[in-house]
Amino acid sequence: MKTLFLVRHAKSEWANENLMDIDRPLNARGYKDAHFMSEQMKKHKLIPDLIVSSAAIRAISTALIFSRHLNYNPSEIHVHSNLYETTEKEYLKIISESTNTKNSLMLFAHNPTLTMLANRLTTPFTENIPTCGIVGVRFKIKEWKEITGATGELFLYDFPKKGV
Repeated sequence: MKTLFLVRHAKSEWANENLMDIDRPLNARGYKDAHFMSEQMKKHKLIPDLIVSSAAIRAISTALIFSRHLNYNPSEIHVHSNLYETTEKEYLKIISESTNTKNSLMLFAHNPTLTMLANRLTTPFTENIPTCGIVGVRFKIKEWKEITGATGELFLYDFPKKGV
């Protein structure tokens, strides 16, 4: 059994027009939401064995906040430039190449690719993952490389404004 958490980065800052998109930081709401959602994950004991993040500052920042709340060593976060401005095929490649000793993986990345991946891996998901939204999918597979042809069971869909 493998568990995949798809996490869209938290809300980012748009005030500085001179920054490249990849360098945009989180805004105040993004920090607040990342702390809130990571606390929810901890409260429900949904702790990943492996965290993988896009190289975008907003994704890395979100992953670092989650790692702090989940007692995950931040130096063990795997950062992949192929998770920024790319396709779900690249996302699947990174997931499928993950070490099989890790049974749960938390991927911090971007829309629309993250939502497209959630729809591909479930039957179908059909929602748009909002900022700092989390989709949890369980797979009856033994190795991550089997994920490309797998359909998973959606067991979690949460985001900061869900209860509002």
